Amino acid sequence: MVYTIHMAQPPRIRIDLDSPVPVYRQIMDAMRILLVEGALRPGNAIPSVRQLALALGVHFNTVGEAYRQLAEEGWLDLRHGRRAVVLARGRPPALSAEKTQEFRNRLRTLVAEAKAQGMNPPSLAAELRALAEGLSR
Repeated sequence: MVYTIHMAQPPRIRIDLDSPVPVYRQIMDAMRILLVEGALRPGNAIPSVRQLALALGVHFNTVGEAYRQLAEEGWLDLRHGRRAVVLARGRPPALSAEKTQEFRNRLRTLVAEAKAQGMNPPSLAAELRALAEGLSR
């Protein structure tokens, strides 16, 4: 079962309850994309934990965990009794060798999946390049 929540205007969060990826992780990943791509900007209020949980049909603790982890990464300001707000995130910490290897392994898995589904290497390279360029703006 797949749920999609529309936030404010175009930003969307989509979760798949049948996915092996935990729902809190799907929420975090979707929000991180919106944050990195600038769809959610510093100062933007985001739905409360309860609002998003109701909209997605999940337990509020699931959304709460996603929000807490994003706050630990420096993306959100969470204060009890107030809406969560997107922070102006400073320079991220230096990436450790272990994290670099973890990301490389995840990318390899995605690349293998794309190739297995029929995407040719030049198209895949073009997609990766376009995504990387979009993130650097």
